[in-house]
Amino acid sequence: MVKALETHAAILFFVGDRVYKMKKPVDLGFLDFREPADRAAVCRREVELNRRLAADVYLGLAEVHGPDGELCEHLVVMRRMPEDRRLSTLIRAGAPVDDHLRRLARLLARFHTTAVRGPAISAEGTRDALLGRWDATFTQLRPFHGGVLDEAMAGEVEDRTRRFLAGREALFALRVAQGRIVDGHGDLIADDVFCLDDGPRPLDCLEFDDRLRFLDVLDDAAFLAMDVEHLGAVAQAQAFLDWYAEFSGDCAPQPLRHHYVAYRAFVRAKVACLRHQQGDPSAAGDVFAYTGLALRHLRAGTVRLILVGGGPATGKTTLAGGIADRLGAVVLSSDRIRKETAGLAPGMSAAAAYQNGIYTREWTDRTYRELLRRAEELLERGETVILDASWTAARHREAARRVAAATHSDLHELRCTADRATVVQRLAHRTGSMSDADATIAAAMTAAAASWPEAHLITGASLDQALAVVEPAT
Repeated sequence: MVKALETHAAILFFVGDRVYKMKKPVDLGFLDFREPADRAAVCRREVELNRRLAADVYLGLAEVHGPDGELCEHLVVMRRMPEDRRLSTLIRAGAPVDDHLRRLARLLARFHTTAVRGPAISAEGTRDALLGRWDATFTQLRPFHGGVLDEAMAGEVEDRTRRFLAGREALFALRVAQGRIVDGHGDLIADDVFCLDDGPRPLDCLEFDDRLRFLDVLDDAAFLAMDVEHLGAVAQAQAFLDWYAEFSGDCAPQPLRHHYVAYRAFVRAKVACLRHQQGDPSAAGDVFAYTGLALRHLRAGTVRLILVGGGPATGKTTLAGGIADRLGAVVLSSDRIRKETAGLAPGMSAAAAYQNGIYTREWTDRTYRELLRRAEELLERGETVILDASWTAARHREAARRVAAATHSDLHELRCTADRATVVQRLAHRTGSMSDADATIAAAMTAAAASWPEAHLITGASLDQALAVVEPAT
């Protein structure tokens, strides 16, 4: 018995343990298969490319001849995969998939290690190339605003995307320099991954347009993570990206992960809009779901500069660490940088009277300049940065605001407070601190601190109170 399945560009025939794929003679704008020679070429290309990840599935080509022996078509010949082992089927059934995803992450990381690289491929990984792809999607979707696509949600997606990309040219340049742009899979979705006992088989990579496969390795992985999350397996999607990072050694900043997941989700929202336009009313639900998924990740992937200030022993260092753990952020400490600038080990004492030694105005200005220089570099590379310092001087806070503006990063200003008795007690019993402040210096700093009306007051180093300020609503 022969079973047939038709897609927008091909017809698949299921015969016994084989699948035969025939390209349709269609012109869809983004692909043109009208000429027999083009169909034959793309069939050969499909086998060649997919053998990179599933060599035992893509068996080769078959020819279809007419009654007079003339060659009519080429078919892609594949080994038939068991339907019940699709990754999407397993997720929908609630079956355990962690082991499959871990093995897939390892396979993908190994594939990316040996994937083809080159100047033409790298060109597709720049900030401007990605912005061009986003722009094309925004343009295609504008006619749907206010209809099947919520206008406010679409507007927020565009605003957040442009803000992220505006300040991150250095991040994408670094990705190119690190060799992270490859000829990848380009269309890694759960429907096309089969979880067999001897390992996963990812099928059906993009074969009709090479440029669509030229992408950041993280973008390739994020496509599958997005699809797994869309199917409801949120924790597994995150775990997959964590495993991919482990096996690939790619310590990309969290905001870049979120950005690529959002990009893939919004492209799927576009596809759903087109399906709806073509008469599929059920696609409206997908438009909303994919747009919401994109927004959640764009919000979570916001690059932030967080100032955590306050006097000595008010809990700012503890709070900075707690926020960093939650957000996957980098903490820079003025105490550490001050000692480094002076050529001292972080734990070495440099105790001196108030505004003496390495605590003069000049030394302090030098410390904050270096603190903000490092922060700016990290922000441009997509890292959320937390600056643990006293921030008692208005000029330093204003300099931080300029850095946030220049890097298109969200700025949050937090000031830790504690009653004097608590501060005195903490200072009397503090050990292992990089700070040299004692109770007398703490009192002098508090008295000299400039007003900081822009800051949110955080009492008792409350992490929950701080996260309510710095975490965007998703």
